[in-house]
Amino acid sequence: MFRGSRSIKLMTVAGIRIGVDATWFVMLFFLIFLLSGPFRDALHSSDYIAYLTTVITVLLFYGSLIVHELGHAIAARHEGIAVNRIELFLFGGTTSMSRDSQSPGEEFRIAAAGPLGTVLFILGCLGLDLALVGPHRLIGAIALTGNVPITPVLLALSWLLPMNVLIFVFNILPAYPLDGGRMTRALVWRLTGDKLRGTRAAARLGQGLGMLLGGLGLYLTLQSGSFTGIWLMLLAFMVWQSARMALNGTAAASRFSGVRVADIMDHEPVVVRGTASVERAYDESFLRYQRDWLPVIDGDGRFIGIARRERAHELLLAGEGSATVGSILEPGSERLTIGENHPLTDVLGLDALRRLGAVMATGDDDTLTGVLTVDQVRRVLQTAVATPAAR
Repeated sequence: MFRGSRSIKLMTVAGIRIGVDATWFVMLFFLIFLLSGPFRDALHSSDYIAYLTTVITVLLFYGSLIVHELGHAIAARHEGIAVNRIELFLFGGTTSMSRDSQSPGEEFRIAAAGPLGTVLFILGCLGLDLALVGPHRLIGAIALTGNVPITPVLLALSWLLPMNVLIFVFNILPAYPLDGGRMTRALVWRLTGDKLRGTRAAARLGQGLGMLLGGLGLYLTLQSGSFTGIWLMLLAFMVWQSARMALNGTAAASRFSGVRVADIMDHEPVVVRGTASVERAYDESFLRYQRDWLPVIDGDGRFIGIARRERAHELLLAGEGSATVGSILEPGSERLTIGENHPLTDVLGLDALRRLGAVMATGDDDTLTGVLTVDQVRRVLQTAVATPAAR
């Protein structure tokens, strides 16, 4: 699942920031509290050993969620999509990608990679169980029955295995925003050739799942007042709300589904050649047009990156104004482009639109043909939203 928010950094894995938000701590401490008693009773050992086993088990559980999200991240990177952040929150984990999928196959592969990561974690747990007790006592070790001595490792595995199986089954349900819902969207998209239709189908299933979970949560709450019922109702609201937002998004997007990037972009943007000196670019372009950044092209007109006025000014102050603009390109510029014939809907999920406030439109030969700014996109969106009210 995908989401974005401020978070506290835990670690960095393969250049991907792993963070948590405040709701994660609530669930972390609750799970430790919930499992401490049963773990102590099962181990028949000191409180210290039982508590330590509980904490490590819960942390391993969240490690399994990170493995799940890394599955999405690795698949996205393989598709050429930048991934900079994974976040854990109350209901699991999320992966932040630089853009949305641009083909059904891309969408399906990225969505399926998360559950595949969970399967690998499950197989790892099973392999460890087999190594510890052998195949003839595997079921007893998982269920903690029979003549298998209960150790901290086996106790942790007996909880991690069914929890990850549950996560796998839940995630492959064909309902947006779950991974199964995204795979459903990809399949409908493939069959109909219409991404919006795929999104609507998966989102409606998501709303149905949200109502089912909400009803089940309400029943459990009224019957026993358990936390499980309350948690299910919160999860149901999250699923239903995400699905509703997706439906609203498709309704707005359908009103400008025929609009291409080339239809609204600036066809004559101010550009700088990579071979120009920083001093010349600063005087003739940055100051003249009062721009904080400018697109840079090579001798054939191909986009090669962006240069910022602040960086150019630093070189001038250091007496290095003779350096070329090509030497001060901002890293990651290759993620700032989109084909001019792409539909406008493909632009909405681009990280560049949020980070830079614009995307560079290119032709079939990678030449820079225009610049599309967030203000131009916003005006089209506002027009699309206002159009029904005017009728």
